Amino acid sequence: MYKKYIKRIFDFTVAFFGLLILSPIFIIVTIGLYFSNQGKPFFFQKRPGKNVKIFSIIKFKTMNDKKDTNGDLLSDAERLTPIGAFVRKTSLDELPQLINVLKGDMSLIGPRPLLPQYLSLYNDNQKRRHNVRPGITGWAQVNGRNAISWTKKFELDVWYVDHVSFSTDMKVFFTTFKKVFKSEGISQNGQATMEAFNGNN
Repeated sequence: MYKKYIKRIFDFTVAFFGLLILSPIFIIVTIGLYFSNQGKPFFFQKRPGKNVKIFSIIKFKTMNDKKDTNGDLLSDAERLTPIGAFVRKTSLDELPQLINVLKGDMSLIGPRPLLPQYLSLYNDNQKRRHNVRPGITGWAQVNGRNAISWTKKFELDVWYVDHVSFSTDMKVFFTTFKKVFKSEGISQNGQATMEAFNGNN
């Protein structure tokens, strides 16, 4: 009952009122990133959602588009702007995804939507993470976020798919605020975010 009907109602309601309440912060961050990222405050990228349906995820753009002499983008660490670092540290970069939740592309709680090029690299069990809507936060995020290995992250994602419930979602929901407050698991050691997934070998 919860997984099939109530979860979507809960997602829409929280996302709608969340955007209303946080609209002043949304506007301030948008203006700040507009000036620090050459007029580009938002970041749009294709991601696979439930049943591998591709959608465009919306995030605040925390890195600029500076390139080296060969025309290649600089590393994540070099492109991360000061305001972008703050937005990422406080997880405000995830705020625009409430729009994705309203549209039905995402849920508040679920496995994080990853890059489409990873799809062919998953084993059969890891593919099950797409049996539910992806989330703004999830079981893996409150149990290590970017500081854990890809293998562990996928194990936690699949565990969530098998244990979707109101109590699990509430635990993730409230634990997320604790993690954000402590700024835990934002990046892997030696990385500005997290290294790319290269398969299970």
